[in-house]
Amino acid sequence: QVPLVESGGGLVQAGGSLRLSCAASGRTARSLTMGWFRQAPGKEREFVAVISWSGASTYYADSVKGRFTVSRDNAKNKVNLQMNSLKPEDTAVYYCAARARLDIVTTTRDYEYWGQGTQVTVSS
Repeated sequence: QVPLVESGGGLVQAGGSLRLSCAASGRTARSLTMGWFRQAPGKEREFVAVISWSGASTYYADSVKGRFTVSRDNAKNKVNLQMNSLKPEDTAVYYCAARARLDIVTTTRDYEYWGQGTQVTVSS
């Protein structure tokens, strides 16, 4: 098991910024591929961003490209999601996920570990 705990969600006006963090524990945390997903009410969970274990590779959903930045600090076992220029359509519960394999993937079924989620609400 790899416990994941998200933090940093909240309410922000459109155009504003938020920074989400995901703390991972366990001796294998630094070797995990880490992803961010989100789920809006009545919708399926969707991919947002992913970062490789080293931080050298990242990939984003088209809807957030240029606005969101994923990063990681392996010394602290943390992954961050900086969200800028937020839009009302970014409103969702955001989940951190971890994958034990090295390849970058964007589908929910390929991630073994999940956090409990943190609410992000963007008002217009």
